[in-house]
Amino acid sequence: MVVDGHTLTLADVEAVARGVRPVRLADEAVAAMARSRAFIESLLASGETIYGVTTGFGRLADVRISPAEQAELQRNLVRSHAAGAGEPLADEVVRAIMLLRANALARGHSGCRPEVVELLIACLEQGIHPLVPRAGSVGASGDLAPLAHVALALIGEGRVRVDGRVQPAGEALRAAGLTPLTLEAKEGLALINGTQATTALGVLAFRRAERALATADVAGLLSLEGLLGTPEAFRSEVHATRPHPGQRLTGGRLCALIEGSEIRESHRHGDPRVQDAYGLRCMPQVHGAARNALGYVGDVLRTEVNATTDNPLVFPDEEAVVSAGNFHAQVVSAALDFLCIALADVGAICERRIERLLNPDLSGLPAFLTPEPGLRSGFMIAQVTAVDLLAELRVLAHPASVDSVPTSANQEDHVSMGLAAARKAWAAVEAFETIVAIEVLAAAQAVEYRRPLRSSAPLE
Repeated sequence: MVVDGHTLTLADVEAVARGVRPVRLADEAVAAMARSRAFIESLLASGETIYGVTTGFGRLADVRISPAEQAELQRNLVRSHAAGAGEPLADEVVRAIMLLRANALARGHSGCRPEVVELLIACLEQGIHPLVPRAGSVGASGDLAPLAHVALALIGEGRVRVDGRVQPAGEALRAAGLTPLTLEAKEGLALINGTQATTALGVLAFRRAERALATADVAGLLSLEGLLGTPEAFRSEVHATRPHPGQRLTGGRLCALIEGSEIRESHRHGDPRVQDAYGLRCMPQVHGAARNALGYVGDVLRTEVNATTDNPLVFPDEEAVVSAGNFHAQVVSAALDFLCIALADVGAICERRIERLLNPDLSGLPAFLTPEPGLRSGFMIAQVTAVDLLAELRVLAHPASVDSVPTSANQEDHVSMGLAAARKAWAAVEAFETIVAIEVLAAAQAVEYRRPLRSSAPLE
């Protein structure tokens, strides 16, 4: 795939994170970065004051830096900010961070040389993955510590993982035939100032959440079949009267997946029940609400992966360098909190369907779906596991994006807590996937009790 700053997709991010797609820098991106860099150098030559280039950072923005100290300033910035804590992020997350940072810089509004992005991409291609601790960002002034750990490796310092082995970054670069960067003015700041750690975790969690939600539709339908429920509530004319996009899409998907089921036909006529419990009947409304939420989250992430999020921004055509706030991750942080809320709610309805499958008073099936209740416990503790994970999901649904804590001597007086929101989203997806998997297992067992009747071809 080509990194140009404008056309990256969420599928691209996931593919590169998993190491299955080659990456190269677009020629037009090289030209855009060269123009941006030339403008920065012209300002330096004129003695212009530029935040983070000829000044200190944050509260120290009024401290003037001499030309002879500018390279040292950038190196010191990377070293001092590489102060994260906790277990390192998985290599797939780090690869996504590296790709997103390269793509942001490729837009040509950051004032760095093309060589900076070329080394990032070369490390991706060679499988050189900086060790990036999981904590150390409040998501304003960007994800400073995580990105500084990436930048540290580019200057040949810190540690990296190559083929599962941790080693010094300089050693790994030399082994791959790569030369560490000597940072020039503005480049350290350009590397560490952005939302890419938050966004990388968010994109990968979002892609998993989409698949897990689609699987929850299948799980719910298998539960419906095992419980001899009716799909009448999924009919298109029902959802045309309340046309929320997620609800209509989910209703149509459920109808299509169950079409042709022998189990359903076996009780179409003569069933004394007028309507099913909400966990079965309201799947279009509940799963659909989550789809609406994920639609919003996806829109935010698709914009963010092709955005410039550092500071100051360089506009060579307008001959301007502007200090602004694109590093503030509030829009991503709030979206990822919304993702956690949506997953917690669908996890709750999945767990209620599991209960209905296992409870003989509700299902008409053997207790806990075992042919020998008492002698065997069947799915009893699988449900307990689902309930434990659901409790965790509900805790994770508490928003991080409202927990701003001022930092940097109150210069950064409102922050997004974006990385905390992203870590929550990652953990929420893992819990949700397992709850859905438990429902799939239990519902498939329930369907076995309806043999020799078969469900629809897709569900089978």
